[in-house]
Amino acid sequence: MSGTTTAGPGAPGIVCAFAVTRTPPDAAALAAARGHEEGGPLRLVRAGGLCLVVQDVPATLFDQEALTERLNRPGDLERCARAHHRGVEAAAGRGPVVPLPMATLYRGDPTAAQAVTDRREALEALLDRLRDRTEWAVKVHAAEAPPEPAAEAGAQAGAGAGAGAGGRAYLSRVSARRRDRQGAHDRALAEAEAVDAELRRYAVAATRHRPQSERLTGHRAPQLLNVAYLVEDARRAAFTGALARIAAARRPAVRIDASGPWIPYSFARWDEDPRSGPEAPAAPDREEVRS
Repeated sequence: MSGTTTAGPGAPGIVCAFAVTRTPPDAAALAAARGHEEGGPLRLVRAGGLCLVVQDVPATLFDQEALTERLNRPGDLERCARAHHRGVEAAAGRGPVVPLPMATLYRGDPTAAQAVTDRREALEALLDRLRDRTEWAVKVHAAEAPPEPAAEAGAQAGAGAGAGAGGRAYLSRVSARRRDRQGAHDRALAEAEAVDAELRRYAVAATRHRPQSERLTGHRAPQLLNVAYLVEDARRAAFTGALARIAAARRPAVRIDASGPWIPYSFARWDEDPRSGPEAPAAPDREEVRS
C-alpha cells in the first residue's frame, strides 16, 4: 500500500497491519485473537469510514534487517505467515476484508491511517466486490505414472553400442515411450482445462497461480493447474455440487484437490483496481475440500 514503510533500527511505534474492513470486528473477539507472538494485542486504527486491524510490534524484531533474516528461515517464515492469517481472520469477523501483504509495517498510527486514506476508493471498491463471496482453491495434478521396470533401465544402460537389430529395437521402444508420455501429458492437460472450464461456470471470477513444484506438493507427478475461484455465497451449493460431480467422474489422467471456503486473498489485490479485473458472467442454476 502506498505509505508503507519499513521500520528502521530503534524506530518507535512500529505497527504491523493485517487487513482493512469497514465493519469493525467484535471487540472481545479481537482482544482474544493472537497475531505475532512478540507483539501486543490486536487493535483498530480508524481511517474515515474504514478500519485497519493492527498490532504493535517491537522494532528490534521487525526492522528491515531483523525481519529479512527471520523471513529467510523457513520456520520463522511459517510462523509469520500463520500470525498474519490469524490477524486477517480476526478482521473478518463481521464482514469482508482486504488482506494486506504479510509484514506490512508502518511507523505509527497516523502513517497507517494515511495509507488507508490514500487508497480509500480502491479499498471501498474491493470491499464491495468481496462482500458475500469466498475463495475456493483447486489444484490439478497429472496422474502419477508407474516407474520404469528395472529391466528396461538396465537395457537403457547397456544400449551404448546402439548398433544392429537390438539397438534399433531399443531406440524404437524409447521413441514409443516418449510418444506415450507426451500423449499422457496432453490428455492430462486437456482434462485439467475441462475441469477449469466447468468450475468457472459457477464462479464470479477465477485466477491462475503458478503451478507448485514437486518439492512443495510432495508428488512425483507435475501440478498442471493451480486455480483460485471467487464464488458467491448464494452459489456455494452449485459450486460444491460441480466439484462433487467432477470428483465422481472418471478422469484417469489427473488427480484433483480442492479446498475452501477461504478468505479471498487471491482477489483482494489492493495495488490493482478491482473494477478493471475480468469477471465471468453468472451461470444459470443447475444441478470439501486446503492443501
